[in-house]
Amino acid sequence: METNRELTFDYWKPGLATPANAPLRVLILMHGRGASRQDMAGLRGRFPRAWHVVVPEAPHPGAMWGYGPGSAWYRFLGDDRPDPESMDASLSALDALVAKLPSIVGGDVSTLVVGGFSQGGTMGHAYALTRPGRAHGVLNFSGFLPATVSASAETVANLRFFWGHGVQDPAIPFSLAEKGRAALRAANADLDARDYSIGHWIDPQELQDASSWLNAF
Repeated sequence: METNRELTFDYWKPGLATPANAPLRVLILMHGRGASRQDMAGLRGRFPRAWHVVVPEAPHPGAMWGYGPGSAWYRFLGDDRPDPESMDASLSALDALVAKLPSIVGGDVSTLVVGGFSQGGTMGHAYALTRPGRAHGVLNFSGFLPATVSASAETVANLRFFWGHGVQDPAIPFSLAEKGRAALRAANADLDARDYSIGHWIDPQELQDASSWLNAF
């Protein structure tokens, strides 16, 4: 499997000047299957102005799995099952990116939220739940909770979750949102679940809701 070992990324600086010694809040925002980091450009400026946003490119070429010319975070096996090998490679690449965040944003990170759209949202769940204590929140737009990842009282501790999902989503069915949310609730996770009358995309109201959620950190 040919995989990029180091993630390329775009960095969106905060819309507000950051005073010295101010908390550094960082969102790692990941794109969906077969897309690229440039596809997230339309979201620039839509998050709270105090946040640093890092937008990485997934490490796997999507074409090798028939996903088109973009990139992918893992090979999709159906339902809520990612291929463990390709997902683990992406998680390791995210480890390296998280380790570099202080040099990217100019200081120690006080709050880290991980997530994104579709596969990006799924990766947010996988990263936060398999690396307890590294992230403070998961921002999930239309992803799922991987069957390979355990949601327990220990793994969800000190994490907040935002899960927005379209009830008409044909790509990641709403039934998977219900299944994943139920698992998080069973673990007593701090979950903000929002439903939208849309398909597989991000709704403007969803962005407003996500920004309000981020503002509460």
